[in-house]
Amino acid sequence: MSREISTLTFDEVTVLASKTDMRKIGTRPPFAAYVRELWQRREFLWTLSSAKSTAKNEGQRLGQVWSVLNPLLLIATYLFVFGFLLGTNRGVDNFVGFLAVGVILFGLSASTVTKGSRAILNNKGLVRALHFPRAVLPLSSVLTECLALLPGLGVLLVVLPLTGERPRWSWLLFPLAFLMQGFMQAGMALILARIVNASADIWNLVIVAVRLMRYLSGVFFSIAAMVPSHPVLGAVLQYQPFALQLSLARQALMAQFTVQWSQWLVGLGWAVLLPVAGLWIFWRDEARYGRG
Repeated sequence: MSREISTLTFDEVTVLASKTDMRKIGTRPPFAAYVRELWQRREFLWTLSSAKSTAKNEGQRLGQVWSVLNPLLLIATYLFVFGFLLGTNRGVDNFVGFLAVGVILFGLSASTVTKGSRAILNNKGLVRALHFPRAVLPLSSVLTECLALLPGLGVLLVVLPLTGERPRWSWLLFPLAFLMQGFMQAGMALILARIVNASADIWNLVIVAVRLMRYLSGVFFSIAAMVPSHPVLGAVLQYQPFALQLSLARQALMAQFTVQWSQWLVGLGWAVLLPVAGLWIFWRDEARYGRG
């Protein structure tokens, strides 16, 4: 007959708990167990993200129509400023299509970084009330923004044919480019969520960095056309994740830009490295989230 729990020593209770997958509150599980638990919460992740995405514009009279109007207004605004006033269309045949890809997809990158980096700080009540892998929160921020962008992608696929682009075999690569972008952004969100949770003031630097990347990632201009005499600088700018995401999408959707498989391989590397490294970095601080 087994002894009552009250007669067991602390060490014996600890061993018993470990055999039943119980652990001390505020401790970090092994990384492999953490990944398994995160996968088991995939339905929660999807439900949370889809609900947030649907609710984004519900408080406004036009509701989800803004998901279409916002990208159109941004494209028109940037076309006037950068295309007509500043003349950054050098080296680009279809500048409207070029700008549409840059504005819409960089908008996704900017929103996932800024919102994902505050995912823990903005959900402290949830973190303290429920037990679940905290990585769900920054990942949910990324998935929410990806779902919210779907109408914008519809706008993109309408604007491109209207500006002269014709469907071709490389259009089949666009879903892959979009998926790779999502994975890259997930990795960045995980890393920044840990950093910003440690010091909320850093979020202000994240905002500045995103603004800087908007002007360094070829959203409004062709990097190759603007820095032809600086091959090293041009390579650094072209292969950093924010710019590479736009390049791959343009190669898939625009006839002027041929598919460069070397860039796709680099993009695949970023899409694997960033989420794996991001999840490991985030997991290292799992026991501290929600405290303070």
